[in-house]
Amino acid sequence: GRVNRLFARRVNAVACGTWPTELPAGVEGVHTGNPVRSAILESAAAPYTPPGDGPLSLLVIGGSQGARILSDFVPHAIAMLPDTLKRNIRVAHQARGEDEARVRAFYGENEIEAEVAPFFQDVPKRIANAQLVISRAGASSIADISVIGRPSILVPFAAAAADHQTANARALVEAEAAILIPERKLEPAALSEQIETILSQPAAADQMAQNALAAGRPDATERLVTLVETLAAKGKA
Repeated sequence: GRVNRLFARRVNAVACGTWPTELPAGVEGVHTGNPVRSAILESAAAPYTPPGDGPLSLLVIGGSQGARILSDFVPHAIAMLPDTLKRNIRVAHQARGEDEARVRAFYGENEIEAEVAPFFQDVPKRIANAQLVISRAGASSIADISVIGRPSILVPFAAAAADHQTANARALVEAEAAILIPERKLEPAALSEQIETILSQPAAADQMAQNALAAGRPDATERLVTLVETLAAKGKA
């Protein structure tokens, strides 16, 4: 955020993890994408199973420590879904340690099958298996979701510097791969409606997955290396 803005005018090119990216006038941006870890690459472009009459996997992730606002609203939104849809949903919900017990209890009280934990070791596999991902919009999360290619509902962290999480989400939203809900507008009924819309329209969900995949940059590391080597060859690195 602030460091990038400070140095942007002093470099020959800015490697951009998301696109479009707002840059100062006269600054060249290159869309390299954000490099992702090997576990994500192993699931890159994994075939997507559109929602149907069978089990529906819904993954809720909120960054490295979970997000309280997702724990406050997502379970209630799922509980409001029609019974014909709700009974097929299998939730994997990353919740902060202090929220874990109440989130698990709520799912249980509402007869929603759910796995709740402060951290999942196998997030790449869970993204690949999901029909829908509900997530914050950190740069790494956006990269992971797009490289694997899954529909998502994104809730940017409102307190992020310069609202950069909303900027991160822009590419997926404009590609019609994701739905963005600002924190100030997040409430159970509206979220439930969006979840139902995606999970009850297989063709549209599949198109969202394909759009996400098209926006991904699985070769981000190679693109970044090429940019550095190109600048070095010109004596600008």
